[in-house]
Amino acid sequence: MTDIEIAQSCKMNDIMEVAKLAEVDEKYIERYGKYKAKIDLSLLKETKKKDGKLILVTAITPTPAGEGKTTTTIGLADGLRRIGKNVTVALREPSLGPVFGVKGGAAGGGYAQVVPMEDINLHFTGDFHAIGAANNLLAAMLDNHIQQGNALNIDVRKITWKRCVDMNDRQLRFIVNGLGGKPNGTPREDGYDITVASEIMAVLCLASSITDLKERLSRIIVGYTYDDKPVTAGELKAAGAMTALLKDALKPNLVQTLEGTPAFVHGGPFANIAHGCNSIIATRMALKMGDYAVTEAGFGADLGAEKFLDIKCRMANLTPSAVVVVATVRALKMHGGLAKTELGTEDLVALEKGIPNLLRHVHNIKEVYKLPCVVAVNRFPTDTDKEIEFIIAKCKELGVNTVLSTVWAEGGKGGEALAKEVVRLCEEEKGDFTFSYSDDQSITEKIESVVKKVYGGVGINVMPAAKKQIETLEKLGFSKCPVCIAKTQYSFSDNPALLGAPEGFTVTIKNVKVSAGAGFIVVLTGDIMTMPGLPKVPAAEKIDVDENGKISGLF
Repeated sequence: MTDIEIAQSCKMNDIMEVAKLAEVDEKYIERYGKYKAKIDLSLLKETKKKDGKLILVTAITPTPAGEGKTTTTIGLADGLRRIGKNVTVALREPSLGPVFGVKGGAAGGGYAQVVPMEDINLHFTGDFHAIGAANNLLAAMLDNHIQQGNALNIDVRKITWKRCVDMNDRQLRFIVNGLGGKPNGTPREDGYDITVASEIMAVLCLASSITDLKERLSRIIVGYTYDDKPVTAGELKAAGAMTALLKDALKPNLVQTLEGTPAFVHGGPFANIAHGCNSIIATRMALKMGDYAVTEAGFGADLGAEKFLDIKCRMANLTPSAVVVVATVRALKMHGGLAKTELGTEDLVALEKGIPNLLRHVHNIKEVYKLPCVVAVNRFPTDTDKEIEFIIAKCKELGVNTVLSTVWAEGGKGGEALAKEVVRLCEEEKGDFTFSYSDDQSITEKIESVVKKVYGGVGINVMPAAKKQIETLEKLGFSKCPVCIAKTQYSFSDNPALLGAPEGFTVTIKNVKVSAGAGFIVVLTGDIMTMPGLPKVPAAEKIDVDENGKISGLF
């Protein structure tokens, strides 16, 4: 059966039953039909429960062979529940861009999914629409301010705020607007970002309350004056209306896994162009409602885990108790140089060439961030015992256990062994959590620290424009902010063709800008698109609905 067929054949529990399992009192529940709900933020203020243990699921550098990180996260949570633990899971919401593009949805796969899968992958509870509306309201108020006399002296050539839409649409990357004469605005070059790359998404995911949300929104820089002073959303008097659009979107969404485990699915920044983690509020709620809270961060550990640990944990004062690094034999053989068509046969030579990718990620978790770690190998039928034994032996050399996971085929049952190892790590191994850089390092030193310690590079090449941007940001007082590096997800380096664990490379820093509302510096490397395009054959071509409203083709 396909993922959507499995999801549609599952008998879901009423969302009030799921809330009861998570010990969420019904007074905090705002129902969105039978199987979805939002949770009122007052729960966090009023609950007397202590925080559970936070488990982060990350992965090796992604390949077209697939790794199954979200699937493992969900299956691990179900596995923990099967061995008698009180557990919740906290995930990101999918963007419509990948749903209709190459990657598909982000609700897990096989027998480890969150449901209702179609709702979660499509409009869900409207959070992304609210984020897009708030983003575009600010853009409209900015251009209107210029049209109505430009009291703030904004230089239209220095506007940094873009409109957004939650769709892969390359046609909108670079546009000219305001044409048609004086009544229709000021002509200028502009462009769109995908909604998940909007700073509003990052703000929503890092805000701790409505008040904090409003303050962060007011700090957003939309452009600069003719004498290079930053102009903020607060100065445009937009923050109150933006907060009004976002007040419900700030509340976490509660759904369930196929096995009925409570799942908080909220927020969804990409990890290659944004910070890649679900909301702090959803994670905190998951920690309060479960003795174990399992969460994931996007793409490989060099992106999602780095940003989860260096940005989210720093801002929210969170410390994971254990980290799971997901790998597949197939993906490691691709890192070793095999084509996707050659992965079905045993090849220990390719595996030996590819395994340094896994070992570098494991080393980073254990030695850079100093956290207890386990490797979860998503087993495929074509994987041989020799290949599995090779991975187990190599990870053992780093003092890390390897556990086989079959959650895609078996759900929680296939995650029990992983669940037991995670519990052992939480109870027996104490971490000494450390960031990869300190607050008081300069912006350049922070970038260099991530490149050398996490990516394994030898240094950075800062382009003249980026150097000037860094100097400006340090003068404006942003040097204490963490860095959010936008980089290809396909390599430790900034070159997607360098697979495995490349060495001796430098990372080119092209542009540096501040997300003052989010509270981090965005560092653009390589050719990073904040508005992806659709592939030659988009996933959208296979999606359909029958006369009863039943959707097919989603994955």
